[in-house]
Amino acid sequence: MENRKSIVMVPTDFTEVIEYAIEHAVGICKMQNYKLTLLHVIDKATKTYLKKEKLTGSAIHERLENKANELAEKHGIICDYIAREGNIFSTIGEVAKEIGANLLVLGTHGKLGLQRITGSYALKVIESSPAPVIVVQTRGFREGYKNIMMPIDDTTESKQKVKWAIHIARKFKSVVHIYGMNASDGERKSKVKANMEQIKKFFNQNEITHTDRYAEKTGGFPKQVEDYAKKIDADLLLIMTNPDKVLPNFIVGQWEEEILFNDSMIPIMAINPVELNIVVGGF
Repeated sequence: MENRKSIVMVPTDFTEVIEYAIEHAVGICKMQNYKLTLLHVIDKATKTYLKKEKLTGSAIHERLENKANELAEKHGIICDYIAREGNIFSTIGEVAKEIGANLLVLGTHGKLGLQRITGSYALKVIESSPAPVIVVQTRGFREGYKNIMMPIDDTTESKQKVKWAIHIARKFKSVVHIYGMNASDGERKSKVKANMEQIKKFFNQNEITHTDRYAEKTGGFPKQVEDYAKKIDADLLLIMTNPDKVLPNFIVGQWEEEILFNDSMIPIMAINPVELNIVVGGF
């Protein structure tokens, strides 16, 4: 295993919602002894702002440095920063790959929000990320991710995704609540059941505490997921991206997108199909 610290990266545009993302990132870094890296992408919006305020590019570096120093001193973590010219759609993913980020925490006001990293912007950042992305709206970190909810449907669950779920649960000593779609026809229902049984088998082999439940027969799955997440007071919703899309790009499906920007502001972890090099029983 490498000696370097694992890295949590937070893209920041200095808006209020980013403070929630930073709170989550700081909490993760403190619990797991990770390093925090702040990133600001200097794009057209940044340049327009600097010109309007009659500032130079050094103002961005100074603001990032002050924030990094503040977080390091206040929370006792290692925190650095990067300012990189580019666009948020590609540069965030490029920098994450360059520094070997293990996790991204993305602040967003949701699909219809007013911040620059919103809706389709957030989806594009997720799609370009080489690491899992936690999407945070306006909800704090609390005491970690003790209750994780994992919705599943009738699509094939890749081994990488189950590995990630086990990895996260180990890190946070989580209970994983598996929540299966109640499909309308027999074939789809059988596939959901097979997925549920396989995931439970791997969780048992790896001593991951978990529960399992099926959604009601009627109702939209995204709303059912959100309602059940509220019922169990979930700290994190873990969504599965499309494993059949050729790497390095992938797709967030329609119901996953609805959950991603849920009205309850529950943080979402979007796991892409990148292979995770950890030892997991059963694989």
